[in-house]
Amino acid sequence: MTAAYATRPETSRGRLHPEEGSAHRSAFQRDRDRIIHSSAFRRLKHKTQVFVEHEGDYYRTRLTHSIEVAQVARTVARTLGLNEELAEAVALAHDLGHPPFGHTGEYELQDLMEPFGGFDHNAQALKIVTRLEAHYAEYDGLNLTWETLEGIAKHNGPVTGELPFALAEYAASQDLELHTHASAEAQVAAIADDIAYNNHDLADGLRAGLFTLDDLRALPLIGPCVEAVDRRWPGLEPGRREHESLRRFFGLLVEDVLAESRRLIAEAAPASAEAVRLLGRPVIRFSGPVFEKLKEIRTFLYHRMYRHWTVQRMRRKAKLVVRELFELFTSGPELMPSGWNACALFDPTERARVVADYIAGMTDRFALQEHRKLTDPMVKG
Repeated sequence: MTAAYATRPETSRGRLHPEEGSAHRSAFQRDRDRIIHSSAFRRLKHKTQVFVEHEGDYYRTRLTHSIEVAQVARTVARTLGLNEELAEAVALAHDLGHPPFGHTGEYELQDLMEPFGGFDHNAQALKIVTRLEAHYAEYDGLNLTWETLEGIAKHNGPVTGELPFALAEYAASQDLELHTHASAEAQVAAIADDIAYNNHDLADGLRAGLFTLDDLRALPLIGPCVEAVDRRWPGLEPGRREHESLRRFFGLLVEDVLAESRRLIAEAAPASAEAVRLLGRPVIRFSGPVFEKLKEIRTFLYHRMYRHWTVQRMRRKAKLVVRELFELFTSGPELMPSGWNACALFDPTERARVVADYIAGMTDRFALQEHRKLTDPMVKG
C-alpha cells in the first residue's frame, strides 16, 4: 500500500527536456533502466571499494555494491509504503561519480581540483547523468526526472555552503532545491548504502585475512550475531560461520532502520512527499543506540582494515597514479583521446575540469594501464 508521503510518478515534476510517457513503465522505472544501460554504470564493474580491482575477484566492486544497495533500498521502500522504483534508481546511480581506486582516488582528485572549483562524487554523478553520457539524439545526459536528479544530488542531506562546481553549474539550469532534505525514497537509498557497506566491509576484511570472526566477537551488534551462530551450530565450518553471522548483522541493521523510520514518520505525520522535504530533518535513520554502536565498528575497521599496511601501500600507489595522470594531462592535453584533447584550447580551469572528468570516468584497470603507457618507456603507448 502506497503511503501518503510516498513520491508518485504521476505527479513528478518532469524532465528538463519534456518527453512522452511510456505505456508500460512509470517515469521512475524509465530512469532506473536508463541508469542501468548507461556506460558509467557498466564501468562500475571495474571500480573498487577498498581493494584495487586486480587484488582479487571476490572483493566488492562499485557495481556489486550498487546492486546490493538497490536490493536493500527496494526492501525498505516497499515495507514503508514508498516508491520502490525511485529508491532503486537513486541507489543504482549513487556511485556513478566515483573515480578509480575508491575513496582514495576521490580524495586525491579533491585535492587536485581544489583550485578549480572542487570535486565531489555526488556532484560528478549528477554531471554524468545530465551531461557526460552523450548517447541520445535530442539532449546530453539521460534526461532523468527531477526527483531522481534531486536524490542523486542530495540523498545524504541538504547541500549548503559553497557548492562543488559541477553541482553549481547544473543548479543554474534546474533548481533541485539543494537546501532541503530529499524525498523519503532518496533517504532510503542513502541508508541502504550505509547498511551495505557496513556489512560488506566486514566481509571483505574477513576474506582478505585482515581480521578474524573471533576478533569481531568483542564488537557491538556483530559480536552477539557471532555468538548466536556459535550457540546454534558449534564447530560450523569457517565460511558458513562467517556468512551466517554477517547475514544476521545485515538483518539487524535493516530491522533497526525500519523500526526507527516508522517511529519518526509517525511522529512527523507528513501528508505528502513535499512535506517530507520540508521537515528539516530526515525520517529514514538508524536508531540512536545502533548508530553509536556502528561508530565502534567503523573505528575497528579504520584501524584493522583501512589503515592496514597492505591497504596503505596500495593507496599510496593509487594516489600517485591519479596525481601523475592529472599532471600529465593538464600539462599535455594532447595525450588524451580525441574528444577530450580539445581542452588544450581552454583556460587552465576549464582544462582541469575536463581532465578531472576524464580521470573520474576511468576504471582501476584503465587508470593503471594509462599510467604505465605514459610513464614506462618499455610499454607501447
